[in-house]
Amino acid sequence: MTINEIQDEIIEEFSGLDDWMDKYQLLIDLGNELTPLDEKYKTESNLIDGCQSRVWLQADLVDGSSTGSETVKVIHFSAESDALIVKGIVSLLIRVLSDHTPQEILDADLYFIEEIGLKEHLSPTRSNGLVAMVKQIRAYALAFSTKQ
Repeated sequence: MTINEIQDEIIEEFSGLDDWMDKYQLLIDLGNELTPLDEKYKTESNLIDGCQSRVWLQADLVDGSSTGSETVKVIHFSAESDALIVKGIVSLLIRVLSDHTPQEILDADLYFIEEIGLKEHLSPTRSNGLVAMVKQIRAYALAFSTKQ
């Protein structure tokens, strides 16, 4: 699936919920479904600066799909947070951006954040944390794109 197709799927999931308490509950549920991050990745270097709660983000450049004789490299993200809602937010970001090429990630317009109303319903500190998470994901994509 493309990044936009995944975003549209998320928008669809949230559109059925009118009450923001239900949307927060969905975020918490999504966070609880996130595969726990291996302890070896819970390091200082994987902590995201700018988040009030602790968020660890691990990025690995792995082989993706093959096109003919060439294998495309994609970034696989894994993450965890000690805060329930933040864990849900990072799970959405991973769902949208993980297993795509560095260039696809750099070119992505993350419109789902605005569309589901996340931006306007987060506290300023959580909103800053969301920006920090996106910034870190893009920094990994930029670093991996220059290595290729």
